[in-house]
Amino acid sequence: MIIRVRRVAAACALGAALTACGAPSAPHAIRPAPTAPTAVPSRPPTLAPGPAGLTPVFKNGPRTDGKTVALTFDADMTADQGPRAAAGEHFDNPQLIATLRALKVPATVFMTGRWADEYPAEARDIGRDPQFEIANHSYSHYAFTGDCYGLPTVSRDRMKADVERAYTAFKKAGVPNAMPYFRFPGGCYDRQALKTLSAVGVTAVQWDVVSGDAFATDSDAVAQQVLEGVQPGSVVVMHCTRSAAPATEKAVRMIVPELRKKGYRFVKVSELIGAADRHR
Repeated sequence: MIIRVRRVAAACALGAALTACGAPSAPHAIRPAPTAPTAVPSRPPTLAPGPAGLTPVFKNGPRTDGKTVALTFDADMTADQGPRAAAGEHFDNPQLIATLRALKVPATVFMTGRWADEYPAEARDIGRDPQFEIANHSYSHYAFTGDCYGLPTVSRDRMKADVERAYTAFKKAGVPNAMPYFRFPGGCYDRQALKTLSAVGVTAVQWDVVSGDAFATDSDAVAQQVLEGVQPGSVVVMHCTRSAAPATEKAVRMIVPELRKKGYRFVKVSELIGAADRHR
């Protein structure tokens, strides 16, 4: 998402044998040792559908649930940018990921399927690291509305398929558990887009702090904009793309210690969504 600024019981336990349910037992029967219950993976938190079943939109977590902040990074690559990558343009930013690891900052990466196709080893590495979570940023990075920062548009009848294709790309790259969160390319959406994507079962994730790192070269300005905008529960939008956001990694090295001095704790988007759901 390259942007500047946009609005946008079971009744009885079988393991205890049938005696607990009133069935007779042999007088000298040896009871088997109890077995540990099978762990059932919990589903990532999502928001309930909006009015008329529209895809819910999440912009920030609760303001009164402690000083938490989520740094999010869009790994953008548009479907038609393959020739540019082949010519040497870098749409990834491994140094940024290394810095986040060194600083022990959890983060959510909104990845396009095209990016995962281009950098499968990196996608897999990020997706298998519990410090991070990967969410969906479409396959093509084409806009889901007209007039969205000059992005090509995806037709209404292809929107659902475009999102699902991204999940397929993540799986192909070896990402084990991509999250049920979706960020619209450019942050642009309308009621029709929310209606169309309702069948996918995702929560649309926007933000309340724009870092301004897209195409920026002044890391100090990016850091200042984030530090001035963050509130408890904020979602900050940044980018994981060297060619389009070269100042981001250096800005992060300034942002993280300053927010920690102010008492902020870094979390992934899933934690903020879970907190928001509990507050409903």
